[in-house]
Amino acid sequence: MQASDRFHHINHDFRNPYARDRDRIIHSGNFRKLEYKTQVFLNQEGDFFRTRLTHSIEVSQIARSITSHLGLNESLAEAIALAHDLGHTPFGHIGGDTLDECLKEDGFKNGFEHNFQSFRVVSSIEKRYKNFDGLNLTFATLEGILKHSYPYKKSFLPQIIDKQFNLETHPSIEAMVVDRADEIAYMSHDIDDGINSGLISFDDLRESELIQEVLNKVEEEGISEDEDEMFRYRFSSHLINHLVYSLIECSKDRIDSSKILSSTLDSKTELSIGFEPKLETEIKKLKKLLFSKLYQHKDIMIKMFAGKQAIKGLYSGLMKEPKMMPEFYCKQLENKNKHRVIADYIASMSDRHALSFYNEMYGKI
Repeated sequence: MQASDRFHHINHDFRNPYARDRDRIIHSGNFRKLEYKTQVFLNQEGDFFRTRLTHSIEVSQIARSITSHLGLNESLAEAIALAHDLGHTPFGHIGGDTLDECLKEDGFKNGFEHNFQSFRVVSSIEKRYKNFDGLNLTFATLEGILKHSYPYKKSFLPQIIDKQFNLETHPSIEAMVVDRADEIAYMSHDIDDGINSGLISFDDLRESELIQEVLNKVEEEGISEDEDEMFRYRFSSHLINHLVYSLIECSKDRIDSSKILSSTLDSKTELSIGFEPKLETEIKKLKKLLFSKLYQHKDIMIKMFAGKQAIKGLYSGLMKEPKMMPEFYCKQLENKNKHRVIADYIASMSDRHALSFYNEMYGKI
């Protein structure tokens, strides 16, 4: 059999368009780098803690479960979920905030925003085809990555993007599912990682009615907190299940199949995906509790401060001597804005690469 006969099926893709999007995202270089990018705990602090990669996989799993029950497109939700964090810098949100500050202080008004950076990664930064940039994804996947749940009217966006994606409208309902799946995933696994690290305890969180309700379910199984790993596992399982089932129950009768497409969902349209008001309030209270008890814990703040200094140092050094960048980025300086090329390079780094390069740049070998 000749090769042309063996591989003729390549021109007849067996996947649906969104499954093809998912596969292109998974095989991208920026997706692999998520393994070494911070979620809350720096990657080198231990193999147990979540990274941007494991977080993206967990969001994808939760989003698939929800869309399956609601009769939506699972592959579209999966593709958006796997790509939603591709634009994150090293060191979590503090890295992105610091890079944004560096750019704006340097007179580059557009700054840095991770949603738009995720969109740029899949639409222009990744190079997989000879004649055009990006991963060649569908409109719905690109829109979901850009908007998440809400209209995305940002003054710094090129006019052509506003024209193509109608930034006054909501994205698909699948994108809204991913947005809430993201919320469910990071709350549950940040608690798990925080407890495991010893930075917080369940006693710290018991003032949350939502947490207390979930803890009661675990205790009803006859499992005590002394059984540390099993207790944490059962807690995470119950918390995720509670939030997923609550979301499905509240949303299932609010989805209008005639308004799936974003072009019919203007900015005044009530979101179809959400929780009952009481639970929404409890979730907001829990987020505030996690912010004060975990995200602002001194051990986390020290690590994030170190990451912030690394981002500042990398940006300053590369602005002075951009030829320290790899050839791929140096070539872009010929026809692209220097600030943006340097920001793209820094944003692409893993935590360990950023720290290593920073130490090498400033002689701390």
